[in-house]
Amino acid sequence: MVCMNKIAIIGGGASGLMAAITAAGEGCQVDLFEQNEKVGKKILASGNGRCNISNRNLSIIDYFGQHPDFSTFALKQYSFEEFEKFCRSLGLLLETKEDGKVYPLSNDAQSVVAAFENFALGLGVKIFTNHSITSVEKISGLFELLSNDNTYKGYHKALIATGSEAAPHLGGNNSGYRFASGFGLKIEQTYPSLVQLHIDSKSHYRMAGVKQNGEVTLYVNGKPEARSEGDILFTRYGISGFAILDISQKASSTLRDLQNVSIGVNLIPQFDHQSLTAQITKIAKSLPNYTLSMLLNGFLTIKIVPHLLKDAQINGELKGKELSTKMIKKVVHQLQNWRFKITDTHGFRHAEVSGGGVSSDAIDSKTMEAKEVSGLYFSGEVLDIVGKRGGYNLHFAWASGYLAGKALASKLMER
Repeated sequence: MVCMNKIAIIGGGASGLMAAITAAGEGCQVDLFEQNEKVGKKILASGNGRCNISNRNLSIIDYFGQHPDFSTFALKQYSFEEFEKFCRSLGLLLETKEDGKVYPLSNDAQSVVAAFENFALGLGVKIFTNHSITSVEKISGLFELLSNDNTYKGYHKALIATGSEAAPHLGGNNSGYRFASGFGLKIEQTYPSLVQLHIDSKSHYRMAGVKQNGEVTLYVNGKPEARSEGDILFTRYGISGFAILDISQKASSTLRDLQNVSIGVNLIPQFDHQSLTAQITKIAKSLPNYTLSMLLNGFLTIKIVPHLLKDAQINGELKGKELSTKMIKKVVHQLQNWRFKITDTHGFRHAEVSGGGVSSDAIDSKTMEAKEVSGLYFSGEVLDIVGKRGGYNLHFAWASGYLAGKALASKLMER
């Protein structure tokens, strides 16, 4: 049966493009509006330009929000295997890494955007770039869009796939939340995620640029809540690196709720407390005239040592022969649990994604349609679902866009 629906899609990112292709593939007339000069701008920036397009190890435990189980149906209906099959139909081959992260075989995000855009155009999707939609209304059963230079009318259905406030330099903004609010939908308070953190420290800016592999534990009100391993990068404003990004969702959401947030940095996770104590004790005995600072240079980059010892209130000029077991244990504790109070995130400007958004309570998880507004759909990052680092957010964008596209093409059912 030929689709009779005329459809408007606002947002030419991952979710909007997927929905457009899916609906147009069913024969629908699709107009896609993108505020930037080209579609897929955020896709182009993902994975440092390589595009971490998905992840083979998808699970509900990788997603967060007021109701993370909202993502369950989308992940089941549009698994990684289904997505890979779809990409092949576009001529886009994928490569899965050992850790489950998936990239295009070309290792180039531009090939991803080109594949999706070309396929959409081939199906007859009309793409309007440099079109910033300022309002969406439903008048006499049809949707009407006002852009920066024109009014577009007569749409049977409309999809809001505008993304979030994250990365405003790539077009991130709150327009989707405004549109949702205009229709009476609830918005969960937003917060930056996959973002660097600010710390209460007098020394971090002196260590700016220093990177160390380690382990980070996030504490909320003094209790451990999350743990991550990877690189840790000290910066002029605080702390970054993959280990920090991985715990930033929980850190940011709890900061939003005005809770006490801190991190413990383990700079030498290769040893447990006892074995590291034994190692330092042994070296101190074999090099009795070396200062403590000199002894630690074999474990850490030189730029970190004086600041670590200062925070621990330990004299780095003490010689190996002067170190007691108690003092060495204190050093080890600092090496493996250097505490910093988290004061803020580095903001939406530097965040990869956003938490919060259009409440999943208001959306049908099987169709992405607003429960109280017939013909109005939401997909992707504009929703209150945020994933871990590693391709999870892009996959939810593809999956929710696919479900929305299928529903957009279905027969219009007024409520």
